[in-house]
Amino acid sequence: MRSYVGRVTTTDEAGILSRALDQTGDLLDRVHADTVSRPTPCTQWDVGALADHVIADGPNFVTMLRGGQPDWSAPAPHVRESWGPTFKVGADDVLHAWGQGPGTDGWEGGASVPVGMIVAEYAVHSWDLAQALGVPSSELDPELAEVGLEFMQASLKPEMRAGAFDPEVAAPEGAGVYERLAAFAGRKVS
Repeated sequence: MRSYVGRVTTTDEAGILSRALDQTGDLLDRVHADTVSRPTPCTQWDVGALADHVIADGPNFVTMLRGGQPDWSAPAPHVRESWGPTFKVGADDVLHAWGQGPGTDGWEGGASVPVGMIVAEYAVHSWDLAQALGVPSSELDPELAEVGLEFMQASLKPEMRAGAFDPEVAAPEGAGVYERLAAFAGRKVS
């Protein structure tokens, strides 16, 4: 497996980022009015609130990719329908910002943000959505979870978890990569 924590080619990063965005958008296409109140493994959010969060991630990541500081604590705008298409507009903006040229800290592709950080966010929440919507982990792209887990293990220190992630829990023996990612992110995995 390639390491996405360090420097890789822009093409590899753009491809893995595109796949992470596509996967999240495809899951959001499965969100409907009758599923928005379902609980998710991300205990503070139901499907609707989680959908709002990942939709708001796009503009926040664009701000970061352009050298700004987003307000991650700001409430996400509420979306009442068309979750997938709404997300995909923001996802296109993320990909466009990614491809703008060299970033200020030397990352390729305009990315002043490591691709692993963005992929980790979308991979964890893709798992959350999949669990809430009854989509088996086997339908998710395992390389995205590998990239996300590698990044999180290398950079997410216990003191950085407050407000974003619960403490790491043990993954069951023989757990798949998405379950290991979810456990590292503090989700209860059975």
